[in-house]
Amino acid sequence: MTEVTTIPSIWALLRDALRARRPVEVSYHGRRRLICPHALGWHNERPMLLGYQTGGETSTGTLDADPRKRWRCMYVDEVDQIVTADPASRWESADNYNPLRPFPAIDAVAVAIALDDQARSGD
Repeated sequence: MTEVTTIPSIWALLRDALRARRPVEVSYHGRRRLICPHALGWHNERPMLLGYQTGGETSTGTLDADPRKRWRCMYVDEVDQIVTADPASRWESADNYNPLRPFPAIDAVAVAIALDDQARSGD
């Protein structure tokens, strides 16, 4: 894996939510988003999250009606805030998730949801 000097404290919260299949609310670039974390990894030596967005705000104003287009890559160090989602929030995904290659442009995957519903982890 690429050498990284600092892992943001939010990483552990995202990793725990991923492993528990628990949605979280994050603030990212000034927008509140309801996210189901699917993978954490590294891109250009920066920690990155792959999340499936099920609610909240988007840069386009509305959440895409096509579930296959709700994936979001977010730099973890740009997540301003994270809280556990309302207990009524369901874990969601889409049929185009590939646990063998969750990120299209990622240097290394640290932890990801696997097809057998278990999180695989290198950390």
